[in-house]
Amino acid sequence: MLAMLLERPGQALRAAQIAIPTPTPQQLLLRVAACGVCRTDLHIADGELAQHKSPLIPGHEVVGYVVRCGAEVQGYAPGDRVGVAWLGGSCGHCPYCARQNENLCEQAVFTGYDLNGGYAEYMVADARYVFHLPASYDDVHAAPLLCAGLIGYRAYAMAGQVQRIGLYGFGAAAHILCQVARHQGREVYAFTRPGDMRSQEFARSLGAAWAGDSEQAAPVPLDAAILFAPNGALVPRALAAVRPGGSVICAGIHMSEVPAFPYALLWGERTLRSVANLTRADGEAFFQLADQYPLQTHTTAFPLAQANEALAALRAGDLDGAAVLVP
Repeated sequence: MLAMLLERPGQALRAAQIAIPTPTPQQLLLRVAACGVCRTDLHIADGELAQHKSPLIPGHEVVGYVVRCGAEVQGYAPGDRVGVAWLGGSCGHCPYCARQNENLCEQAVFTGYDLNGGYAEYMVADARYVFHLPASYDDVHAAPLLCAGLIGYRAYAMAGQVQRIGLYGFGAAAHILCQVARHQGREVYAFTRPGDMRSQEFARSLGAAWAGDSEQAAPVPLDAAILFAPNGALVPRALAAVRPGGSVICAGIHMSEVPAFPYALLWGERTLRSVANLTRADGEAFFQLADQYPLQTHTTAFPLAQANEALAALRAGDLDGAAVLVP
């Protein structure tokens, strides 16, 4: 099968023909139909996250079809369509898992990081950690839901029942969550890179009440802000934008250094917190919403062999929505 291999961070992925993997008793063998390109893939490829596996097949926004089931798998059959997300497994018995915080499990493994992912024609995945997907989304448009949607939803849920929400960085995750928020009657304020008029117009086209660059002050006090951009300098700016009692949620797995800021920005019972990974419960809740609301995921499809070009487009900010690799 064709797979795109990351052998050393900072180097281009290498196309290679490798053997189709064999599923263990609890795994599914999947034919990959589509795999979204996530900013976390970029952090891994660029060496901003420590290398866990080499060579590695990246990719954790996978839509695939079951080819074969392991001997202990129940509830799936060949031909079923499933989604594979970032969380690839957890220990199931530690204090975090017992509290349904499997996202914090110290033994957790992650797709496209500890485990080979979906930048390939076939992959294996633990059947206990895959998702059934709403039938209303085709393969390409379902792929971004599996991380941009899921991690975005976890951050969005942390914000609580707020009316005015700011989204810093208007890419794959923000464009999905903007639609969820608008369906729920909330106001969205979109903050982009300075001068990125295209993304600002994209945000307004999806119902944002206001769109501007991240160096601008918010036009109104925000109830909450979610940071999707991996720029630590945005943290004090977002704190300054939220009202007393509001919250700032950092939604990325990697962020540049957060600069020192005056305590006055945090005072007033503002909350600053991060999102780590996701749980299977997040997936079940989000896919119910995705089935209920007609979310339009904006995608640019690339052939699998052009994974490096897709990563370059993401790095340069040349995409509206998400890139998706199609074997």
